[in-house]
Amino acid sequence: MSDSNGTATAHANDPEVIRRLMATPGRWAVVGLSNNPMRTAVGVSRYIQDHLGMEIIPVSLKGDDVHGNKGYKKLSEIPGSIDVVDCFVNSERVGDIVDQAIEVGAKAVWLQLGVVDEEAAARARAAGLDVVMDTCPVIEAPRFGL
Repeated sequence: MSDSNGTATAHANDPEVIRRLMATPGRWAVVGLSNNPMRTAVGVSRYIQDHLGMEIIPVSLKGDDVHGNKGYKKLSEIPGSIDVVDCFVNSERVGDIVDQAIEVGAKAVWLQLGVVDEEAAARARAAGLDVVMDTCPVIEAPRFGL
């Protein structure tokens, strides 16, 4: 979405998109997921895998295997399709990850709580991806009884 000047407008999450992404079995590439137990991504990805029943694909600078799943260093290294690219990177870096998600044909991007990039969200929407921004599945799942 943009205004008449072509500037990206504020993204508003669609509750139906959030519900569908969390309720439909899929492959979630979790960018920023390493074996560092101090990182939020470890617990949230465990929840997505164990509670929501998603396949988790860890993506980090080291390519760590996490929760028994093979890790990768880049989205382009992941074989097969990716349903959701879940972004645990800071707002300044997420635009590049969103662009990679578009390039590999992901179906959706989920920018975690505190991760906001209106321009990246607009690019993803323009490319046909579902976009969720600035929230977390652990927060959203109970709202939908999941």
